[in-house]
Amino acid sequence: MRVLDIPVSPVLLKNWVDWLAPDKQPFYVTAKQLRSWKLPQDDTEPDPNLRDTYRTYNLESRLRSVWLDEAGFLSLPQATRAGLVRAQVVNGRDAVPSVRRWREVLGLEIKSQADGHRFVWWKSLLQGSRAAKVLPAIVSEDLHPSRHREVRTWPKLLPSARALAGTWPEGSGANCFGTVMAAAGVEGAEHTWMQREPFEQWLADHTSRGGRDEVPGTVLVWRDTSTHLVQHAAVSLGDGYALHKPSQAWSTPRKVRTVGEVRRSTRTAGWRLERHSLG
Repeated sequence: MRVLDIPVSPVLLKNWVDWLAPDKQPFYVTAKQLRSWKLPQDDTEPDPNLRDTYRTYNLESRLRSVWLDEAGFLSLPQATRAGLVRAQVVNGRDAVPSVRRWREVLGLEIKSQADGHRFVWWKSLLQGSRAAKVLPAIVSEDLHPSRHREVRTWPKLLPSARALAGTWPEGSGANCFGTVMAAAGVEGAEHTWMQREPFEQWLADHTSRGGRDEVPGTVLVWRDTSTHLVQHAAVSLGDGYALHKPSQAWSTPRKVRTVGEVRRSTRTAGWRLERHSLG
């Protein structure tokens, strides 16, 4: 299997299933909903993979969490299940797809799970060949294929770029900063949830300010114009290509796109682009 023109092993596909549809998943409700639906509050924090599946970093702090397995969820009254799933949409939890989007793949059984319009993922929905249909579609949504197979010359300034390009992370955490540093030879950086401070220190120690997009080893750095904090990074491979990782999530690969494509996909109000040169 290839997704975004990157190989996906059976082991990785199984991991994707576990991260999209864990045995127990968190639901987020208000205190009033918690009392009204008689749900058991559980303040356990999601691990990094589930944090990115449900995008819990976007949730309001006032919300309470409830962890349910499929049997516990289905044992709730229909009206409670419907309200609980709708609440996830309202409260901003992710991974609450529409029935319309998936009914041809999953069948009409998903209509009866909650309110008939939305549902949540359980492993029972991903049995057999379904996983191989669902996960590639979810992972590739809003992303474009990696162009790593188009690159003919890999720059010596980036000794690990070729090995990294067109690979999936082992899980959430690996991010754009670590990808750039690893491509330049920083051992283990590709597996690290690299924070701003060590990335800034690496920039100061190993690059000089300025550069051109077409020159190999030009590090593209996007900063917030108001705080000056670094938000994203990529590195030019030459010949018009660049390597980056769109996010720290398990669902985004280390991929190659043209410099123009990376710039367009990263264009965000309030960000500005600056360049640094390796060497």
